[in-house]
Amino acid sequence: MVFVVFLLAYLIRRQLDSRNRLDGDVLWRAWFHRGAKIQAGKEDAITSGLIWVLLPGLVLVGVVCLLEWYGFRPAAYPLELIVLVLLMGAPGWRHQLRDYSEAWSRGDMQAAWRHIQNRLPPEERGAALSPEAMHLSLSKALVIGVFERFFLVAFWYVVGGIGVALVARGLVALSEQWPQQAARARFRTLANLASWIPARLLSCTLGLAGDLAGWSREAKKVLPGFGRKTSEVLMISANGSLTGYALDPAQFARLHPDEWTSFGGRSLAAIRGLLNRSMLVWICVAALLVIAGVV
Repeated sequence: MVFVVFLLAYLIRRQLDSRNRLDGDVLWRAWFHRGAKIQAGKEDAITSGLIWVLLPGLVLVGVVCLLEWYGFRPAAYPLELIVLVLLMGAPGWRHQLRDYSEAWSRGDMQAAWRHIQNRLPPEERGAALSPEAMHLSLSKALVIGVFERFFLVAFWYVVGGIGVALVARGLVALSEQWPQQAARARFRTLANLASWIPARLLSCTLGLAGDLAGWSREAKKVLPGFGRKTSEVLMISANGSLTGYALDPAQFARLHPDEWTSFGGRSLAAIRGLLNRSMLVWICVAALLVIAGVV
C-alpha cells in the first residue's frame, strides 16, 4: 500500500505542478515564521527550527503507530497521501523554463535571466553572468530542486515512513526558508546528511536512465563521493549521463555554433527527461520490492 500511496501522491503532485498550484514552500515559510523567536546574539541557533520540524514528524509517527496498534493502519493512508502531496512538488518551474527557453532562442539573454533569476542562488543572481554560467547555475538549481522535492521525499517515505520523510524535507526547508539567515548554513549541513544516501542512489539511477557508458566514466568521481556536496554528486552524474553536451554549453558552442540559440531549450528538455526517467526507474524498483514482499 505504501507504493500505491506514493504513486498516487506523485501523479497528483505532477498535475498540481503543471497548474502551478499548492506551493509547499509557502506553507513551510508560514510555519517557520510562527516559531522563529530567536534571542539576540543567538541568530545561528538551530534548536528552535529543529523543534518545529521534529514535532510534526513525531506526531505523524505517533498517529501511524497508534492506528497500527489498534488495527486501523489503512486509515493512515489518506493522511499520508495528503502529507506527501504537500511535501513534494516544484510548482512554477515549467512556466519559467518555457519562458527562459523562448528568450534564449531569440538570443535575448537579459530576458532569459529575468525569467529565472529568483531560481538562482543569491550569490549567482548577478545580471553580468555569462550565458554559459547562467545556464549551468539554472541547471544545477533544477536538478537539486527536483531531487529535494521528489526523490529525497520518496526515499525516506519508503525507508522510514511518512514522519521521517517530513523531517528530511523539513531540513531542506529550514536551509531555505528559516527566517534567520545565520542558521541556514547549519541546517544545510543537516540536510546534506539526510541527502547523502538518496543522492548516491539517484546518481546510480541517472546512469541507468541515461548514457550508462558516459556515466561510468564519471562514476568514480562521485561514488562514494565522501566530502563532495550533494549538488556536485548529482551534477557530475547528470553530465555523464546526458548526451549532446547538454550540461557543457561551452563545448556545445564550439562544436555547434549555428545551433546555439536552441541550446537552452534542448538542454533543459534533456535534463527534465533524464529526471523523469530516473523517477520511473525508482517507481519500477519500488514495485519490484513490493512484489518481493520487502516493502
